Amino acid sequence: MSIGMIFVFLIAAVVLRVPVAFAMLFSGLVFLAIDGTFSPAIVASRMAPGLESFPFLALPLFIFVGNLLSQGGIARRIFDFANALIGHRKAGLGHVNVIASIIFAGMSGVAQADAAGLGKIEIQEMNRRGYSLQFSAAITAASSVIGPIIPPSVIMVEYAVIANIPLSDLFLAGVIPGLLMGFSLMLMIAFLASRGKIQHDLQPRLSAASRFRAFVSAAPALAAPGILMAGLLFGVATPTELGALTAIYSIRLGFWLRELTVKRLWRCAVETVLTTGVLAFLIASAAPFLWVLAMNDMPGWFASAVTGVTDNPIILLLLINVILLIAGAMLETTVILLIAVPVFVPLMASVGLQPIHSAMVIIVNLLIGALTPPFGVLLFVMMDITKQPLMTMVRAVMPFYFPLLFILLLLTFVPEVSTILPKLFGTGL
Repeated sequence: MSIGMIFVFLIAAVVLRVPVAFAMLFSGLVFLAIDGTFSPAIVASRMAPGLESFPFLALPLFIFVGNLLSQGGIARRIFDFANALIGHRKAGLGHVNVIASIIFAGMSGVAQADAAGLGKIEIQEMNRRGYSLQFSAAITAASSVIGPIIPPSVIMVEYAVIANIPLSDLFLAGVIPGLLMGFSLMLMIAFLASRGKIQHDLQPRLSAASRFRAFVSAAPALAAPGILMAGLLFGVATPTELGALTAIYSIRLGFWLRELTVKRLWRCAVETVLTTGVLAFLIASAAPFLWVLAMNDMPGWFASAVTGVTDNPIILLLLINVILLIAGAMLETTVILLIAVPVFVPLMASVGLQPIHSAMVIIVNLLIGALTPPFGVLLFVMMDITKQPLMTMVRAVMPFYFPLLFILLLLTFVPEVSTILPKLFGTGL
């Protein structure tokens, strides 16, 4: 039987609204039963080994940290600090939105947490200052993409587990692309403001004393990403250990600020267990599906199909980017990762991309896809918060696709953007 049939079974199950984890199990079982080469019982035997990875221990820790920061009053202090820093400029709160997302990215590794937690504060304040609801929601959604690129990052933990590459290198690889993405978004905001496309009320410039008070208020929160980055750069602890340290620090900080209570701490723990359980079951369910793909040489078949279209490395990488962007807009990022890593990475290696470089190209593609219609999850988060229709959100976000796609192309064709820090401070993969 053609290996392509397994995707037919998968798509059929998804269309019938079978949850993706069960759809992957179902498609693998049906394929093995019909093909007859291997026993369908192998599905059960492959599930547990799919979770046997040390980096996976970091996943619940960073999810827990993100939940703690959302409940512990940290987001408001981060926003107030960024506002004191640059809020007085033209379209200042747009820039504040991006800077706050960059800072929050160093603590929470989930784009949806950035959009839903910090985003609510940003949109309320921008609305109060005369910014349109559409622009406020658009820049909040676009800047949320930065969250999982700058470490820590849940999607990077998942990638490290699937691809078996050092998580510390992957975290380091995301720092420069994330900062460049934030800078490019701020350039677009400045351009739109210069053309009179952003209407708002100007804020007064704060005194040096007021800025210093905002910094002192935010300093304990700013220390969290500092702990993580220092640990990564100097190699004093593994990402999993740094996740545990950051979680402990976030708990102590939340209680010290009197924003975190025992009830809220319990709620954070329950939400972490539920989220981790869903992701763990999804990864475990994907393991037999991926084993079937590997045993039937799906990566080789896909590489032959793509290189049959073109053997030009530039066109090949552009084609891969387009496929990943479309996939990211259609399905949840974890699902695409599970399929894309074993299929795309060997093809990307054939045109000279190193493992860390390939990882960042795939991750950034999928995160931009999460901002892309028709099913971009970040658009739906913003629609839920602002009650704006989909097409209104798409039109508002449209200008911000250009800087994001420019950084994606830069990342794709200039390897040093993602590999320089891992080479300097990591294993150099």
